[in-house]
Amino acid sequence: MAEEPQPLKDNRALTGKIVAAYLRRNQVTSDQMPALISTVYQALTTLGQPSGEAEASRTPAVPIRRSVHRDYVVCLDCGWKGQMLRRHVTTAHGLSIPEYRVRWSLPTGHAITAAGYSERRSTLAKQHGLGRGTTPGDAAMTPGAPAQPKRRGRQRSAARPA
Repeated sequence: MAEEPQPLKDNRALTGKIVAAYLRRNQVTSDQMPALISTVYQALTTLGQPSGEAEASRTPAVPIRRSVHRDYVVCLDCGWKGQMLRRHVTTAHGLSIPEYRVRWSLPTGHAITAAGYSERRSTLAKQHGLGRGTTPGDAAMTPGAPAQPKRRGRQRSAARPA
């Protein structure tokens, strides 16, 4: 009998150990044993090889055209509804937004944030004055504004050198 390659010996030994450990904790009938052994052995032999069937049979949870609504967006992987997909896609599926778009063949302009949510955030930011650039002359023209901005921190006395 010819000598077996080392990986096959290792897989057989590991299969025996895994099946024995499983049988210590679980009851299996004698007719289920061959299926259990072959399943474990097959899993060990395909370990580390890319699986092609997962990529080929990908169907979205909802149709792509129905995934964007005014108040929410829907994750195409699992059907989760939310106002923003960025955090969900990263934490639940381990993908960045560009990877998510490539996975589903989405255009770059496909919405990841609900339009209503973006509008509410934009309005709130404008109310707080964010996004408006200020020039040095603007502060002096505002009525009731101090001539110089108040200094923060410890004031230096004139006697101490700078």
